[in-house]
Formats: sequence, C-alpha cells, structure tokens
Amino acid sequence: MGPYRRLWFLLIAVLVVTFSLLGYYGVEVYRQAPPMPAKVVVSDGRTLFTGEDILDGQTAWQSVGGMQLGSIWGHGAYQAPDWTADWLHRELTAWLDLAAQQQYSRPYAKLDGPAQAALREQLRAEYRGNQADAQTSVLTVSPRRAQAMAQTADYYDRLFSDSPDLHTSREHFAMKENTLPSAERRAQLTHFFFWTAWAASTARPGHEATYTNNWPHEPLIGNQPTSENVVWSVVSVVVLLAGVGLLVWAWAFLRGQEENLPHAPTRDPLLAVALTPSQRALGKYLFLVVALFVFQVFLGGFTAHYTVEGQKFYGIDVSQWFPYSLVRTWHIQSALFWIATGFLAAGLFLAPLINGGKDPKFQRLASMSCSGRSSWWWSARSRATTWPLRRSCRHT
Repeated sequence: MGPYRRLWFLLIAVLVVTFSLLGYYGVEVYRQAPPMPAKVVVSDGRTLFTGEDILDGQTAWQSVGGMQLGSIWGHGAYQAPDWTADWLHRELTAWLDLAAQQQYSRPYAKLDGPAQAALREQLRAEYRGNQADAQTSVLTVSPRRAQAMAQTADYYDRLFSDSPDLHTSREHFAMKENTLPSAERRAQLTHFFFWTAWAASTARPGHEATYTNNWPHEPLIGNQPTSENVVWSVVSVVVLLAGVGLLVWAWAFLRGQEENLPHAPTRDPLLAVALTPSQRALGKYLFLVVALFVFQVFLGGFTAHYTVEGQKFYGIDVSQWFPYSLVRTWHIQSALFWIATGFLAAGLFLAPLINGGKDPKFQRLASMSCSGRSSWWWSARSRATTWPLRRSCRHT
C-alpha cells in the first residue's frame, strides 16, 4: 500500500458502508414490494382474473419489448407512454363518467363544480383504499370499477392489435401494427397493466402513500409527492454536491501538498516498449470494437428516426421487420458489447507493460488467432464443434 495506505483503508470503509446500505435497502425493496393478488374479484362474486393471469400478462408485455416499448412505473423507453400512468388515468376518467351517468344521468364534463368535486372524493376513497385481503390475497373491486377496467382494457386490446381507429396512436408510439397478435395475450397484458396501476394508486396498509410512493402524479386521486420524498430528494442532491466538493478540497489542499507533481516525459513511454506477441494479436479486438461502435452509431440514427415517422424509415414501412423495441434493444446491447470488448482489449494490452514488457503466463490463450477466425467467434461454440478448430489453431 505504501504512501496510499490511509486512502486504501478509507476506500474499504466507504465500500463497506455503501454496500451495507445497498444490501439493506435491497432487502427492504423486496420485502415491501406490492403484493400480487391471488384473485381479483367483484364484490358481487364474479372472478375477473387470477394472479397467474397477471404474471402471464407480464410475459406478454416483455415479449413485445418490455421497457423498450413504453414503460412501467416510470422506467423505460421514450416513445410510447408509461403504461401504468396511462392505464390509471384512463380508468379513473372512465369511472368518473360511469358514476356521473349513474348518479346524474349526464357526462362528468357536463356537471357543475360541486357535483364533480363530490364524485372525485368518492373516486379518491375507492382507489386509495386498500381492498386487498392480506389473509386470502383476494383483491375485491366494485362493479363500477370493474366496468371502468373493462372499458380501459378494450382500449388496450385495440391499441396492441391492428384496429384502424388507433393507427395514429401506434404511429405516435412507434408501435408496429398488430403488436400483440393473440387476443388471449392482449387480455393477459391488460391484467398486468391493471395491477401496476392498482399498486400506483392504493395506499400501503398503515400509510398515506401508495406502493409506488404516490407515483405517478395523478391529481384525481391526490397522488402527489410526499414531504419525505421532497426532503430526501433535496438532501441527497446537497450531500452529493457537498461530498464532491469535500473530495476536491481534500485532494487539492491536503494530499496535493504532500507530494510533488511528476514531470511530463519528453517521449511517450509506450513507444519505448516493444510489442509482445499477445499485444500484436489484439488487432482483431480493436477491429471488433470499431465495427460495433460504427454499428451502434448507424443503428442509433435508425432508431431515432422512429421519433419522426413512427413506423417508417423515409417512407418505407420497416416496423414490421425491425420494430422500434427491437432496434432500440440492439442499440443498447451493441454499446455494451463494444465497451466490454474495449475494456478487455485494454486489459490485455496493459498487462505486459505492467509485467515488465513480457506476456503474463497463459495470456497468449486470450489472443489466439485461428485460421482467420477471431477467437471470440469460435470460443463461444460448443466443445464438440470447436475441438477441430482448436487443433488447427496456432499461437501468436
């Protein structure tokens, strides 16, 4: 450790504290996750769907891109809306219209202020109340809410199909036509969307905030940031900036005074070291990094174009073969691949320099070239198919 002994101990202490906090709150997030009801029933005895239907709806949502197409609970892609917020608002407005027709025989928008306020109070009481039975894991909803859910589900069934009346919406959301062809899968998808909206609107037992801490912002049922949310958000920003400032000050005024700044060499030290065999063999890694980087750049432009035309690329309908959710996934994955390959190549290149200009033991295995094939290609194949290749390979 030498002169950096104190800094090493400080780093270890920081890691222990931060990872302990991360582990504790990770367990808390898992323990306090929104419950998955075993059944969703209407107060008149009808069963709407089960917990298995909700999980099947989650897989249906993932099958069309998941977070690459819209989002759930505020995380994900940019084109389509957050389905939790969208479902919740549509269900609430449907409930208000149904209640207005049942109680006043008029649409909600045609009611006067006091009548609308009375219905909103009923809405808030029903949606913020937790109707899930902790003992039986049964979630009970009112017949009016079940009807509002059915109306909202019908919209999503048409949106994720090829219904002509929502073609413009699919273009705006960069969704291909008939995104989810199976009617059964679309029905399951709506069950999952309902459950996410239920968790976002229902208060935790014994608390005023919902399972998602009052997200999304929904004035109709009083979903607003809690005081704890605001305070700790501000505190976290202040502590972050203060910590960065303290670190800069400590290095500049404390550590910087203890050691002299090194003199810049007149010649690049790397040029004075002869390349080892493993370093020369890294050309294929560098080619792969550049190729993946260029691929990501062009794919990023292709993906961004969906923001302009929705389903087309300069008039050509490409969404049927390369939907937005797919190319956005490729765009992200290609970045992960070239960055990981770049780090690997850098580590293999620097190892001989640290080792006094000699290849570390067994490093040649990582830089093997084989009959014009890069090692990253054939090493990923099964042992049975790569054995003949391994026999014909040569080490650099």
